Amino acid sequence: MSRKRIGPVLSAHQHRSTTVAVGIVVLLLAAAWTTHHAVVALSTDAQTRSRLTVVWISLFLVFLLQTFMYHLERVPQPGERARRHLDALHVSILVPVYNEDPGYLRLGLESFLRQTRMPDSVHIVDDGSTSGDYTEVRNWWEQAAARAGVATTWQVVANGGKRHAQAHAVRVSPQADIYLTCDSDSCFAPNAVEEILIPFARPRVMSVAGIVIATNNRANWLVRVTDLWFVVCQLVDRSGQSAVGAVMVNSGPIAAYRAGIIRDNLGSYLNETFMGRAVMFSDDSLLTLYAQERGLTVQQPRAICFTAMPENWGHFSRMYLRWMRGSTIRSVWRMRYLSPTRPAYWLHAMRWLQMILTQMVTVWLLVIEPLVFHELPPSSMLVIPFLIGYAQGLRYLSIIRSDERIRQRAVTWLAMPLAIVLAWTLLRFLRWYGIFTCAKTGWGTRQAGAEVSLSPTAAEAV
Repeated sequence: MSRKRIGPVLSAHQHRSTTVAVGIVVLLLAAAWTTHHAVVALSTDAQTRSRLTVVWISLFLVFLLQTFMYHLERVPQPGERARRHLDALHVSILVPVYNEDPGYLRLGLESFLRQTRMPDSVHIVDDGSTSGDYTEVRNWWEQAAARAGVATTWQVVANGGKRHAQAHAVRVSPQADIYLTCDSDSCFAPNAVEEILIPFARPRVMSVAGIVIATNNRANWLVRVTDLWFVVCQLVDRSGQSAVGAVMVNSGPIAAYRAGIIRDNLGSYLNETFMGRAVMFSDDSLLTLYAQERGLTVQQPRAICFTAMPENWGHFSRMYLRWMRGSTIRSVWRMRYLSPTRPAYWLHAMRWLQMILTQMVTVWLLVIEPLVFHELPPSSMLVIPFLIGYAQGLRYLSIIRSDERIRQRAVTWLAMPLAIVLAWTLLRFLRWYGIFTCAKTGWGTRQAGAEVSLSPTAAEAV
């Protein structure tokens, strides 16, 4: 059936550039030379220098392997037969809503109706919101969805958390072949649904992650640096994982799963506990783990979603702390349930190795060198993380947005040192604090209402 679509508002796409690839290689070579220069410059005894050199070389080899892997990420184009199969799939979008800003909610729902491949059904669950009135949005949506030929439901349930809201949506969509999960502030680029389905042409693919960028990237510098950091993580860490079919964490704003992955694991998904406490967060990584146990988990860099990033430090720190606690819990489950024959098992181990080696280098340079050997680290050592950061950060420029000029994105890329300093100081503290407090499994945000709102000015801009 032909369905009328309205024109796109927010859009983005990935652009593969040889210039970006060459720039990454040049900056990494410069970082390698600087590392060698710094090691030689150290004036400690030969035995100590030798041990430290091994640590630095190991860490740099991890970065080189990571760089090699993320350049291998490819999404094959399906043939005509595969496209017919993808077109026949019933795609259901699950939208849990809790204390969301009505402006962001409507922006996201509008984006579902602008897709080049329309979803077959959209299921919205208001999880007992205590702030905001969605009556106007609901009335508009039900009429707009009916005109577009998209089946929809809108449930209002008692507050039970995001997972229970998703479960309510799953139960009213038994016909779905693919579940597309999102957040209530997700705004899909016009081709997001079409693109995120393409990897499912391979029968072994069980889940697909999309790319998430900030809707409110012009709000302030915290949002811009967060957007830079988050996009680079997706196009570096996760692209490398995707190259071997081992994405470890899908993003909440946009991810797709074969329906059986969610239906068959719904009981354990709703009742996960850690140290005797119900786990309320890290839902996306748990669904990804279920998918890893059955097959491949990949990323589709051409499926892009806009989402609202935190605009103040309090909101950001709570979000990041929740991620770190969830990451720690998920690490325990991966070591326990993933087979060592799976690439994800070893990528997970390599991530921990990288984190430990980085911590060792930091402690050595800032504590052992000054206190034990009475030597300050060579100034060239300070250049290394910035060179590596700028190299990996070039991937940020490969995302082209309809609402931002490339020179504006280049200015954000130039702020990479700020992102690196943040990562090496406050975020490092939050990471370790999250590891040691992972038993605190509550959600921790939106209890008093939406923390980011779509202002009338911003709404006109997008």
